[in-house]
Amino acid sequence: MADTQNKSFPASASTRIPFALALAAVAGCADSIGFLEFSQLFMSFMSGNTTRFGVSVSRFDWESASRVASVIVVFCFGAFAGTLIAAWVGRWRLSVLLLLQAVLLTVGLISPYGTFAVPLHAYPIVLALGLQNATLQDEAGRSLALTYVTGAVVRFGTGLANLMLGTVAPSFWIQAPLWAALSTGAVTGGFLQLHYGEDAFLFPAALAGLLAVIALVLTIMKPGSPLVSGYVETHPPDGVAAPAS
Repeated sequence: MADTQNKSFPASASTRIPFALALAAVAGCADSIGFLEFSQLFMSFMSGNTTRFGVSVSRFDWESASRVASVIVVFCFGAFAGTLIAAWVGRWRLSVLLLLQAVLLTVGLISPYGTFAVPLHAYPIVLALGLQNATLQDEAGRSLALTYVTGAVVRFGTGLANLMLGTVAPSFWIQAPLWAALSTGAVTGGFLQLHYGEDAFLFPAALAGLLAVIALVLTIMKPGSPLVSGYVETHPPDGVAAPAS
């Protein structure tokens, strides 16, 4: 087996799942704040932005189409860059990517506004949430769905049916908590934006920063431990069962 100390994907569900739920809450919170701050522009829900892009094109509204398309590109670049950064920093991936997310969520508050068609002010937020999708990506490139819940809802529905049939997958049990975490984050973000405006982004930034500190401490104190690194050989990253040794 390859050197697990160079992998920062938590093989142990005891850390992987709490990190996933916390990050889903961060995504929901930031998406909700951004949706309210940037005229119903999604920060992490690219399915919604894709639909808006299609509607804009059908109406020849090129300004709106450019606005939404640029956000989709930035989000995709975040996932791309996050995966490369994860490979570069090895076992420090959790702490590095989480710290970058915290910084980007904060930088968004001081970045230039740009224009309606090119919302520069939103890009750091979108980039942070794109990066988030690489944070819990395992060695096979599989990742938990942290910034969207369509897949979680589908897997929960099909999982209920399979549970009745006696063939439920280990990944079934995390789907409802992921949806609940993202939804709770979205509700929290809505309340925060109502009271603090765009400064509300400091809340998900602080949470991402706290997670970065926790990841850093675990990586230093438990190098090579399944709590912070390792390979998941028998279950996908959205499963809750422990990996084989």
